[in-house]
Amino acid sequence: MPPKAKFTRAQLQQAALTIVDRDGLAALSMRSLAGALGTGPMTLYNYVKDRDDLDALVVEAVMGEVRLPRERGDWRADVTAIVEATWRSVRRHPNVIPLVLTRRTLHETTLVWAEALLRALAKSGRSGTDLLVAFRTVSGFVMGFAQAQLADPLAPDEDREDIARAQALPADRFPRLIEIADAAAKLGADREFRAGLDIVMAGLAR
Repeated sequence: MPPKAKFTRAQLQQAALTIVDRDGLAALSMRSLAGALGTGPMTLYNYVKDRDDLDALVVEAVMGEVRLPRERGDWRADVTAIVEATWRSVRRHPNVIPLVLTRRTLHETTLVWAEALLRALAKSGRSGTDLLVAFRTVSGFVMGFAQAQLADPLAPDEDREDIARAQALPADRFPRLIEIADAAAKLGADREFRAGLDIVMAGLAR
């Protein structure tokens, strides 16, 4: 029999996520993860082989926090509930957002999430190419929206000075930018996200 593993995948995921939440993506390395687990860096090569594997740990940890809702029977309600649960999990870990957008993993956590969203979308009567496009649209919306709010100086709940600077732009040249800066000043991130989700859902329902 092979020797019993010293660490579980879940332990590696949570330790890696804690490092990234606290210190950012650049702080995650074999050495820092080994230190958090109280072992030597070489030990970790029994579990992860390279930087991509390290990054996958963090994505898996975040997706594992998504609490998939009980199916309600109505595809619109099911899709909305899954997307909102995903949004809440991703927003709790802003340092991980770039990884969630760019790293692929076939771990159980991401497979279960993807299957749940596909199952909900399939209830709308979609299959094959239509189902694929709907899945890409919905998943791309939630991850892309999180990224946009992370990087956008007009994002609600972020730097209010950036919003104020946008509001002070010359009105004759940038009236629409001023308009959305005024709107951003009044909205919270969750309200803006749900408004965007309403547009996506309306499109899917047509």
